[in-house]
Amino acid sequence: METLRAVVTGASSGIGAATVRQLREQGWDVVAVARREDRLKALAEETGADYIVADLTDDAEVEQMAAEVLRGGPVHSLVANAGAAFGVDTIAESSVEGWREMFDINVLGVLRVVKALLPALIESGRGDIVVMSSTAGHQAYEKGGGYVATKHGAHTIAATLRLELLGEPVRVIEIAPGMVATEEFSVKRLGDAEKAAKVYEGVENPLTAEDVADAVVYTLTRPHHFNVDLMVIRPIAQAEQYKVARNRGL
Repeated sequence: METLRAVVTGASSGIGAATVRQLREQGWDVVAVARREDRLKALAEETGADYIVADLTDDAEVEQMAAEVLRGGPVHSLVANAGAAFGVDTIAESSVEGWREMFDINVLGVLRVVKALLPALIESGRGDIVVMSSTAGHQAYEKGGGYVATKHGAHTIAATLRLELLGEPVRVIEIAPGMVATEEFSVKRLGDAEKAAKVYEGVENPLTAEDVADAVVYTLTRPHHFNVDLMVIRPIAQAEQYKVARNRGL
């Protein structure tokens, strides 16, 4: 039986790193892609994954990454996980540059890596594209306009690809997590560890990176005729973007 091979972007921490670990546990060959070589090297030593250092906002680096991936053999799955959020300003007060940075990684980064690897995914005869969106890609909320816009963009890429690839042997899967407590996401967004901690304050059992990785692995390990178009996952303490149960007594 052919060993399946996946490329996971944003693999240096959080959901991406957890996905690499779980796919390796399932026996997949995995290429971990991110910008931070020290973290990728440690992950590779831990899991046996291969890694490539690449900035997905750079066209040339994405092309070089894809060429290196393909030199290593066929590729069956792309987990387009790399993403970022900056700031919690209103639209009136937001930074155009912050929006530009988020679009470059959350939308154009997905576009670049999909374009680079799509021919190989089709050629594999059983390809997968997993787009990591967010519940923010399905519902707006205050002070999140830039991130919301980019995740709506990621959702639209997945939905459009599914239509355009009809008849090709490629599944297009969208995973839309709600509240996930990872080691870096909220810190980067808010720029302060104490503020980031308050995001999850009083919330019983927010999702973890491992929970989201488990969802990714579930979709990838279904029989290939079985496509999960969209999987929305939230902690039980969250009903909507803005509707969260908090235990104030904690």
